[in-house]
Amino acid sequence: MTTSHKTAPSRRRSRGVPPQRRGGSRRRASGGRGGRSRGRTVLVVALSLVVLGTAGLGWLYLKLNGNINTFGADGLSDNRPEAGSSKGENVLVIGSDARVGGNDALGGGSKDDIGRSDTAFLLHVYADHRHALAVSIPRDTLVTIPPCKLPDGGWTEPRPNTMFNAAYSVGNTAEGNPACSQNTVEHLTGLRVDHTVVVDFKGFAALTDVVGGVPVCVPQDIYQKDLNPNRASRGSLLFGKGEQKVSGKQALDWVRIRHGIGDGSDIGRIKRQQAFVASLIKKVKADGFTPTKLFPLADAATKSLTVDPGLGSADKLLSFAMSLKDVDLHNTKFVTIPWRYEGARVAIVEPDASELWAALRADRTIDGKDAGGKKNKKGKAAASASPDAGQGDLGKGIDVGVYNGTTTPGLATRGASVLTGRGFTVTGTENAGSQNHAITIIQYGPGRQAEAETVAKLFPGAELQALTGPGINVVLGEDFTAAADGASAEPTSVPTSVAADARSADDDLCSNLSYG
Repeated sequence: MTTSHKTAPSRRRSRGVPPQRRGGSRRRASGGRGGRSRGRTVLVVALSLVVLGTAGLGWLYLKLNGNINTFGADGLSDNRPEAGSSKGENVLVIGSDARVGGNDALGGGSKDDIGRSDTAFLLHVYADHRHALAVSIPRDTLVTIPPCKLPDGGWTEPRPNTMFNAAYSVGNTAEGNPACSQNTVEHLTGLRVDHTVVVDFKGFAALTDVVGGVPVCVPQDIYQKDLNPNRASRGSLLFGKGEQKVSGKQALDWVRIRHGIGDGSDIGRIKRQQAFVASLIKKVKADGFTPTKLFPLADAATKSLTVDPGLGSADKLLSFAMSLKDVDLHNTKFVTIPWRYEGARVAIVEPDASELWAALRADRTIDGKDAGGKKNKKGKAAASASPDAGQGDLGKGIDVGVYNGTTTPGLATRGASVLTGRGFTVTGTENAGSQNHAITIIQYGPGRQAEAETVAKLFPGAELQALTGPGINVVLGEDFTAAADGASAEPTSVPTSVAADARSADDDLCSNLSYG
């Protein structure tokens, strides 16, 4: 684990990829480490802190402070979404696959191996402090990993079309790179991540022991080969079919399993992890908030934490915890980022993903209600810059790459939402090679001028620019920033495709457990 950095962070502005070299197409990712499935369910950290906060046990601060590790802010991008880009608060929760500190005994692998993360979700705490939405990001999701800091102080080049979990491994350190994961989520969503929390194997196992086990529902008998498909035989029975309690390493094994249930995918595993978190929350609430229950839970949680400097003390953690204490079970929701298979990997589905981020910026719940409370009024949903945008099928059959030609974070995502909302296919979003564009530019290859003129209908005042390479690119300028920020958007809600598959923390234990 790393320790808190007290010096002022040195930051570097993110660098983009010149759109002239990329065109409107994307290359397919190469094969990754598909066999290293490590599930962590770590919303429990936030819950344990809530429990501590309700008790108000100030005498615990000294001990808990000594438990907490922080990572340095110097690895965070200088090109971040503006503070207040959403009304609520966004917390990135990462399950660490690090082998240091005795974790290798629980997770397999070598203690000299590099840190990995196979489970992550973005927790949006609505500004009314009564609703929360956790968005799971599958480990194999193809994203652009923006520039990230290396141990020697240098920065990487952007890595398009790369698996999401690779961000945590940038730098090849045993502790991992949570700052790079945070940069990647901000680049992906256009939302500012207010805090990042990392939990390791030992912490997860200890938390489940402290609460006396967590109820789970096993849809069928599970054997050792289901946990380790490389075994020659099915091995002994790990879990018998039916409802039961699991704790410690057994709980860790349960949330790690991919094979032998449903289609054996990471998507199915995420569903079971979401059910596990919901069950754990219900267990802690049912046990009650007594001092004898609180201290072991908080102690186990903080011992396993690595957090950003903004949460690097018991005081700060308590303040965050108090913001969650009024979120009840039914209003705690779990969803997965809109996705589809792309070969063996997971691709993000548009416009659903952009609509989801817009809903969170506007603090709209699963059912479209305004949960914005009275926090800041910044953070508008993506809106078309043109009142004459045309019909929904305007861009049918036209592929477009979208590039942010400004220093306004998240602008490419907003531009993509405009295009996908009119039927265009967005092949990807990235920063442009230079970020000083005053005017939006529509670039087009041979034979694509008519299609480029169709794209330009959504961006009044945009300039057309012919290229020798193929494809169509939109390089957004400051004119789009002003138009999008000044637009009046109708209230948005989480897309139906996402809401229909959501889990509430009070759902039946055995419902919606597997994909496929």
